[in-house]
Amino acid sequence: MAGTIEVLVPGGQADPGPPLGPELGPTPVDVQAVVQEINDQTEAFDGTEVPVTVEYEDDGSFEIEVGVPPTAELIKDEAGFDTGSGEPQKDFVADLSIDQVKQIAEQKKPDLLAYDAKNAAKEVVGTCASLGVTIEGEDAREFKEKVDDGEFDDVLAEA
Repeated sequence: MAGTIEVLVPGGQADPGPPLGPELGPTPVDVQAVVQEINDQTEAFDGTEVPVTVEYEDDGSFEIEVGVPPTAELIKDEAGFDTGSGEPQKDFVADLSIDQVKQIAEQKKPDLLAYDAKNAAKEVVGTCASLGVTIEGEDAREFKEKVDDGEFDDVLAEA
């Protein structure tokens, strides 16, 4: 009966209720132990929806794999807004600093196609453009051009 369950849970705030409980109920695992392990592993994401995979065996043992939240969720969480702009070219909903962009890029880097911090940051900036988020007070598309021109190479250098 071994199997896999995939769910989205709020970081550090999973509980035995839906969506997790009903999925785990028919399995041989200790639901409370799974919930506690998920909360321990996702507490850094503090309420942001996080993809979690629980693999369990017939003997009740389990392994948890925590994914990285979608880039848009990380941006919303960092900038403190709930929904993107309906007109991201005109109406801006938030502004991020280059340091915040770098932080999001570092969190998301394992899931991105980019091979370095500069390109990871450009992927985050692209999502900012579609959400209506400015960076350092500038339209995300204009900011991306400055990144391309090397203006932020010192900030975006690999650690």
